[in-house]
Amino acid sequence: MEKIQTDCGLCINCCGIDCYVEDGKLVKVEGTPEHWLNKGELCAKAKFLVEGTYSPTRLKYPMKKVNGKFQRISWDQAYEEIGSKLLELKEKYGARTLATWTGSVGVEHFEMAAFNQRLAKAYGSPNFFNPEGICFRTRILARQITFGRYPVEQPRNAKLIILWGHNPDASYFVIGKEIRERLEKKEVELVVIDVRRIPLAKEGLFLQPRPGTDAAIALAMMNTIIEEDLYDHEFVEKWTTGFDKLAEHVKKYTPERAEEISGVSAEEIRRVARMFANIKEAAILEGVGHLNQYQNGLQTERCFCILMAITGKIDRPGGWVTCPQIRLADLRVKVEEKNLGYDEYPVFHQFNKRTPPYGSASMMTEAMITEKPYPIKAFISSGSNPALTFPDTGRFLEALKNLELFVSIDPYMTETSRLADYALPACTFIEETGVGGFPYAISHCVPYIMLRKKVIEPLYESKPIWQIWSELGHKMGYGEYFPWKTDEEVAKHLFSTSGVTYEQLVEHPEGLYFGEIEYELFNRVGFATNSKKVELYSAELERLGASGLPEHVEPEQSYVANPEIAKEYPETLLTGARHQEYIGAQMHDVPGLRALMTEPKAMINIITAKKYDIIDGELIGVETPRGRIKIKAQVTEDIRPGAVSIPHGWAQANVNILLDAKVRDAVSGYITMRGNACRLVKIDSSR
Repeated sequence: MEKIQTDCGLCINCCGIDCYVEDGKLVKVEGTPEHWLNKGELCAKAKFLVEGTYSPTRLKYPMKKVNGKFQRISWDQAYEEIGSKLLELKEKYGARTLATWTGSVGVEHFEMAAFNQRLAKAYGSPNFFNPEGICFRTRILARQITFGRYPVEQPRNAKLIILWGHNPDASYFVIGKEIRERLEKKEVELVVIDVRRIPLAKEGLFLQPRPGTDAAIALAMMNTIIEEDLYDHEFVEKWTTGFDKLAEHVKKYTPERAEEISGVSAEEIRRVARMFANIKEAAILEGVGHLNQYQNGLQTERCFCILMAITGKIDRPGGWVTCPQIRLADLRVKVEEKNLGYDEYPVFHQFNKRTPPYGSASMMTEAMITEKPYPIKAFISSGSNPALTFPDTGRFLEALKNLELFVSIDPYMTETSRLADYALPACTFIEETGVGGFPYAISHCVPYIMLRKKVIEPLYESKPIWQIWSELGHKMGYGEYFPWKTDEEVAKHLFSTSGVTYEQLVEHPEGLYFGEIEYELFNRVGFATNSKKVELYSAELERLGASGLPEHVEPEQSYVANPEIAKEYPETLLTGARHQEYIGAQMHDVPGLRALMTEPKAMINIITAKKYDIIDGELIGVETPRGRIKIKAQVTEDIRPGAVSIPHGWAQANVNILLDAKVRDAVSGYITMRGNACRLVKIDSSR
């Protein structure tokens, strides 16, 4: 057997894995002991990577739908027909008629997103979309608004960690393991703020707020820290602007008022505020998208930035630290036309001219349905399953009916692939060489990168996804934009601007460090804002139509903001809870993982269950104004009464059916995926 060290592309963690190959076939996967992050450990998903690679749902050949059924075709025919149709639609409607979509795996799979954008922009369309338009980007944006750059948490050096809406056991298993080890050694204190009592909540102080009220708690913590003179005077006076406005602003957010809003006691809020202010090495750690996806997501993120700043925890060990960046070659082609959502959500698209490369995904399906502001008639999805994972499934399926061309590129025959006109087989990350090993590393301030090396040859007729985009581009007459012929040529080009060469990474299969952390970077270069300081109050936010200081904003469908809807739908829906066995809709067909987690469940409190006469394990209905699903109940004390938490990515209980793409954060444009009104029904008495 041959052992090949590579980078795991199943999620953003990018752990090191040792793959064993015999006669050209992957036969075993182990964790890489010397990898900086997982140190030989594997999550449940990676343990079943062999099964996933050889899944019977692998898409083997290019497929075309004819009279409602798929037929096998050649790659040449696929490129010829898809390319010709795209050029025809461009002639008829203009270039912006094409929308391309890359799933969350595009964050870990750099080439997928880069080549997706490159073809769309070579075509002339601004309409590249990905989950950052409804997920993680507001966290980045909030920190850029406040600091002018993106400092990240450094939990390994923290003496106090606040897990705020974050369950690392499910999504960052190595961080969960590390926190437990440090708690056992009494090296760190822990606070958990979450609607659910996650397992780690039993190891520290636990605050359980009403869904969507986190900003009120954070603002009350600021109130306490300022009123009790616990803030870092030196840092605030020298390196921040707007403190006087902030101090006046948070006077109304007393812990008592926050208690009325959130249900968390004023005493607990003060206690956490004092702990946070008095422990120098402290950091707030958030879940991947959790708090971004409430209606007040961006301003809640601003709250965390301000808390970190006024207590002097920026660019200091254990706080949020600016990590050295690796600059890969930019493959985007400039397009003059603005992204969809540019005018409607100016903060997201226009702040300090940091226009993101993707449009507002919340507007994508509406444009397809209404043809406003222009018709989108062609849609190409790559490395994603939006028919199952895009919020508001009903509207997404309605949008598909108005398309004239729908292409899905994926290793598997997914729910989305089955709806497409063409389903094209991409290979998995195991079957190609590319960039790997840095999304998670940089997000937790470790300047580390490795090469994702090909382990086996592409199965069946599958191809690397960059190659599919390239060959389609050549067929359409855009060959000048796609000069690369091999994985290695692409990787060499991407690393050509990074300061790290492809050859170096080949010599260091376990990966290497590419820079050193510079603490108190502000003493040398200041902050990258207009004022060169931390902007607690943002005049630019106000200019763009948002509040310059964060406020608590009630979720649109909460019983406080909308008592009428609460009469019909009195509970609060939370979607997207992570489980270590899966990420989104991926790997649900793997038998080993299904044995570990056989089905999704709706997590409800015992009090809520008694209200509806529901018992644990019972099949129930969950309804919202948008739809209804059937799912088994998980009755527990580990969730706040009135909250209903449901994971996404399950075809038999698709929680995205329940969401409304028109319910959005007014600042970011994000679709609200947490805090929506719902109700439970007994199956035997439901309509």
